[in-house]
Amino acid sequence: MAEQYRVNPIPRQRLLTDLLKSVSRAFYLTLRVLPGGLRQPIGLAYLLARAADTIADTRSLPKEDRLRFLLSLRRQLQEGVDLEALAEMTESLVGQQSSDSERRLLESLPQAFELLEAIPAQDAVRVRGIVVTLTQGMEFDLTTFPDEESGEIRALESDKELDRYAYMVAGSVGEFWTDTTLAHTRSLRNWSREDMSDLGARFGKALQMTNILRDVPGDLRIGRCYIPETAL
Repeated sequence: MAEQYRVNPIPRQRLLTDLLKSVSRAFYLTLRVLPGGLRQPIGLAYLLARAADTIADTRSLPKEDRLRFLLSLRRQLQEGVDLEALAEMTESLVGQQSSDSERRLLESLPQAFELLEAIPAQDAVRVRGIVVTLTQGMEFDLTTFPDEESGEIRALESDKELDRYAYMVAGSVGEFWTDTTLAHTRSLRNWSREDMSDLGARFGKALQMTNILRDVPGDLRIGRCYIPETAL
């Protein structure tokens, strides 16, 4: 069952400083230069998304288990935290991680949900929304492509499928950053949210296309070809 929490300064500080720094020093340093109101929602969204990515990428577990845990995390973002489900997830995943920071990240999911309940309501809506969308992109990877060790390769079918995927894993992030920035920056409130969010989504998708081209060799080794069949 969903359960409400009260957050105290110790886990909050640990999540967005020590834990974030250990998981990604580069993102931690980026966060430090953002205006104060942006740091908490963007930092928390990053940690939750990184935890979801860790779940999806734990190749020592069968894809079915990874998908089950990923969908459980998404459901809790949408409906409320379930301590028993989090405990099962942590027990199954923590021992499979080679990185101390990834283990600490998974173990800190209850505190991340505490913080999600404590931040301003509209920030929480945006954080939940972006992480849910990102998990849809991760689900797409797990259900579209063959097992990483199968030796098989599958390509996307069309430009439309590629565009949809790029939106889920990157374009949505551009929208999230744009919406959060507009909400917390008084001097930008006359900007068109619709126009700026569209530009943010396009920018995010462009970055993802660059990543896809850069990562072609590595993706092929695990059976994934994001370049559509029509372009091959």
